[in-house]
Amino acid sequence: MHKDIDKLQKTIGYTFKNASLLTLALTHPSYSSEAGLERYKSNQRLEFLGDAVLELVVSDYLYKEHPTEEEGELTRKRSSLVFEAALAVCARNIGLGEFILLGIGETGCRGYEKPSILSDAFEALIGAMYLDGGIDAARTFIYKFVTERIDELSLLHDGKSLIQKYVQKTAGNTLSYQTEEIIPTDGALQCFRASLYINGELISEGIGQSKKIAEQDAAGKACKRLNIR
Repeated sequence: MHKDIDKLQKTIGYTFKNASLLTLALTHPSYSSEAGLERYKSNQRLEFLGDAVLELVVSDYLYKEHPTEEEGELTRKRSSLVFEAALAVCARNIGLGEFILLGIGETGCRGYEKPSILSDAFEALIGAMYLDGGIDAARTFIYKFVTERIDELSLLHDGKSLIQKYVQKTAGNTLSYQTEEIIPTDGALQCFRASLYINGELISEGIGQSKKIAEQDAAGKACKRLNIR
């Protein structure tokens, strides 16, 4: 592997006993396909496993941390941590995109910035860690890089509904989004900017690779600014 995986291992605080598992977790199907490898020699199987491990650990965490909450609320909290945009944020926070092995086409399209590729690699990393170090290793990683950011990730997931409820508390209040495409000038991915207005006043701006994500980002920032939880 030509990537500096020691840097990644230092960032995540875990050193693999079987380094080939880490390499596999970082191998996107586009890379394995161009290398003439069987499709199963990509990170998709590890992503499948990591998804299950992540859901188990997060469910266990929420069950213990919120002993009086009912199933529906626990499900909502879990959903706010394990959806694609949230996992992509977690992946960016550890610089994971730098280490993902991509085919030439995906590299040229800056695939290492795509939320779907980042989130899949993040889950694959969890799967690899589980196989290499067991559930305790995976849990330590998830606690450090996912559950400790629960407030931030929850706003990304629920910000639009929270800001909507906030605005509706006062009769006559209006909420609107203005979303525009940002034209790439340096080969970057297509990107959108969303501006959130309350009663015509600009409250926040968000950025994302789709209109929905940009609006989610703007709503989350608005909730932070207005101290809405």
